[in-house]
Amino acid sequence: MFQRLRDVRNVLSEKIEDLGETIRSHFHIEEFSSVSLPAQDSITVSGQICCDSNGKLNAQSVLLEAGPEHGGQQVSVDLSELKEYSLFPGQVVVMEGMNTTGRKLVASKIYEGVPLPFYSSDIKTEADEVTEPLNVLVACGPYTPSDSLTFDPLLDLISVIIRDRPDVCLMLGPFVDSRHEQIEKGQVTETFEAIFSRCIESIVDGTRSVGCHLVFVPSQRDVHHPVIYPQPPFILPHLNKSQTQRITLVSDPCTLLIDGVTFGLTSTDILFHMGAEEISNGSGSDRFSRILKHMLVQRSYYPLYPPAEEVNMDYEKSQSFAQIPLTPDVLIVPSELRYFIKDVLGCVCLNPGRLTKGQVGGTYGRLLLQRSAAPEGGQRRSPCVSAQVVKI
Repeated sequence: MFQRLRDVRNVLSEKIEDLGETIRSHFHIEEFSSVSLPAQDSITVSGQICCDSNGKLNAQSVLLEAGPEHGGQQVSVDLSELKEYSLFPGQVVVMEGMNTTGRKLVASKIYEGVPLPFYSSDIKTEADEVTEPLNVLVACGPYTPSDSLTFDPLLDLISVIIRDRPDVCLMLGPFVDSRHEQIEKGQVTETFEAIFSRCIESIVDGTRSVGCHLVFVPSQRDVHHPVIYPQPPFILPHLNKSQTQRITLVSDPCTLLIDGVTFGLTSTDILFHMGAEEISNGSGSDRFSRILKHMLVQRSYYPLYPPAEEVNMDYEKSQSFAQIPLTPDVLIVPSELRYFIKDVLGCVCLNPGRLTKGQVGGTYGRLLLQRSAAPEGGQRRSPCVSAQVVKI
């Protein structure tokens, strides 16, 4: 509510300039023209995809908005000459085409962004030669069935953790789900914080014998936590020192380095939000792969603009905390949509599904990772040995 429109505009303008410049240098484009200047020859322009109304984007409603350096104006885009495209509002692209009137760009080619490099450690030690495999479990809330606030599915998951003994458990919210029937109707008899503490204590005490490291990621649906994106980490004041040593509290979204393997994590359902807004034609890949590729080449955990109605975006914070700083080895993107494991641009993308689906158990994810020694011949090898989505 307190964001100044000028500050939002500055963040968006910087994004258009930075990504546009990246595309320009990668594809060796000489220079960009103004989007609204009439020209009889083919021109190259950069900008952000917008919709010409408040409705959903479609092939007839696409606008390209230039950054302030190139006039900051909008031009209507005709996509009819493109064999294939995949566009969404907020996407920064470079287009080649004809704009004879200055009012409509007939696009003949679209250049998308380029992904960032993967993490590589320059410091090589003997320990780098062979590392122990890393066993990672990934679960996403809600952790209670829709008809009660008992954590039965969570107790089943703790039994799995005791059986499989993972090294790291990535636990993504919601832990106290704002969409839960009893919470929506105000039928709870304890505070939301008390329900949350009960949930965390169950996890921490239940996994003590395993000694695995626990990572907690908040969710926009956590009713007891600030509903803003990017979202700050949880605060757990009641834990003792021995408990806090094996717990990491992170923001949503975040990028982690665990044993030389990089993870990108977000609990916000970007697949669902972008799936509702994306338009495509003739793109061979499936929708999930296209959206994940967009995230990696737009270098953002939430590249959609304007965001979905339920996302309260803090634009200045998003510039610092919602960007993807490198291409992660593993990207965790939980969603209401069907679970999957995909390799996108060399990054293993996992939607583990949700631990509960209504009144029944859902799914969780398992990863076996092993960082290989320095690549031979410069060829990167993915550290992901195996990945599974398992029913609870």
